[in-house]
Amino acid sequence: MKCGAEGNALDQGGLVSGTEALARLAEEAVDHRFKGLPPDADGLTVAELTAQRRNLFTDGFTTPVLALSAERLEHNLRLMETYATRHGLAFAPHGKTTMAPQLFRRQIQYGAWGITLAVPHQVRVARAYGVGRVFLANQLVDPAALRWISGQLDADPDFRFVCYVDSVRGVELMDAALAGAARPLDVVVELAAGEGARTGVRTEAECTAVADAVAATATLRLVGVAGYEGEVPRADEERVRAWLRRLVALAADFDRAGRFAGVAEIVVSAGGSAWFDGVAEVFAEIPELSSPVLKLLRSGAYVSHDDGHYRRLTPFNRVPQEGALEPAFRLWTQVVSRPSPGQAFVNAGKRDAAYDLDLPFAQVVRRDGAERPATGVSVTALSDQHAWLRTTEEADVEVGDWVGLGLSHPCTSFDKWPLIPVARADGTVVEYIRTFF
Repeated sequence: MKCGAEGNALDQGGLVSGTEALARLAEEAVDHRFKGLPPDADGLTVAELTAQRRNLFTDGFTTPVLALSAERLEHNLRLMETYATRHGLAFAPHGKTTMAPQLFRRQIQYGAWGITLAVPHQVRVARAYGVGRVFLANQLVDPAALRWISGQLDADPDFRFVCYVDSVRGVELMDAALAGAARPLDVVVELAAGEGARTGVRTEAECTAVADAVAATATLRLVGVAGYEGEVPRADEERVRAWLRRLVALAADFDRAGRFAGVAEIVVSAGGSAWFDGVAEVFAEIPELSSPVLKLLRSGAYVSHDDGHYRRLTPFNRVPQEGALEPAFRLWTQVVSRPSPGQAFVNAGKRDAAYDLDLPFAQVVRRDGAERPATGVSVTALSDQHAWLRTTEEADVEVGDWVGLGLSHPCTSFDKWPLIPVARADGTVVEYIRTFF
């Protein structure tokens, strides 16, 4: 995985203030703001609570409580570092998944080029914790945000920021907001994934018009092309690879036209969490251009993976010889009602669990320190603070049991929990992850 001199500077110098900011997270007081934590920990700092190495199941944590597996988190970080390196890809995992600066730091330590983000607030969080390279997978036209980013670029010569452009109008708004900036802002033309897809320029001719508009400014610098293959209509392997080849051809056409003159590296970027094998395959076909190519992959959900949506869609299902991601989340709940032989209720609902793609999955039941599979138990619905469980004759579930739920879609799991315990397989909590949504 590519890091280069900037990556080293990021770790050794550019993250000094970020290191201090991360250290201050450990000084934060534990109190009522953080659900699931032991009530008798109120008043301790996060560092003090961490040092106690409490057990998730026996040392006062209250349900519901979301936990990350320490071992699986580590496995996923290592696996994607290995994958990106093997395929000659730089990696800028999408930070909107976790919005957790501690995990940003871990991802960078595991070789990530930088962090991908979506909106200005997320960039402010990343910068507050020392992230030195940001890829904004969006066109940015907010004048206040553009001026703030321009100030960041002026104040820190090592800060690298790249964002989408997808219209002449957008370029005009960006240029007006950045008037007088000392340092141009790097942009990539976003190629839409097809008609009816999300954002991006629909045709190559329109891409050329947007590139011409960028060239006419002194405030923007065209450094590449990008897009998101996850929006390809009726996506399958053939359609996704066809679109990726359009993206690569666009980069080559721009380069032949001299649009990247003076650029130290040309950025070609794509890659969500469902088709990064296609990105690796097609990006390997990128021809030699006038400058080195930064082949930038942006998958984000890998860090925790999941038990539903991404378990089904992960490219590792298609290339099992490359390894496998492991779901790292488990939401621990407690049975609070067993009104009939066919029904039970646990005390976690829409406020606690992702439900936008799939309902949670009943996985295990804990009673008196023993854990067993949640045979005959399924989640059928969520209320605000309850999950509805259907129980068959095989189910052995009583009021007071803890039920561990697997979740689908990490992006809407992290955002419900401002402080998440990271626990080893034996339940020992070794870290707490702070999120900023």
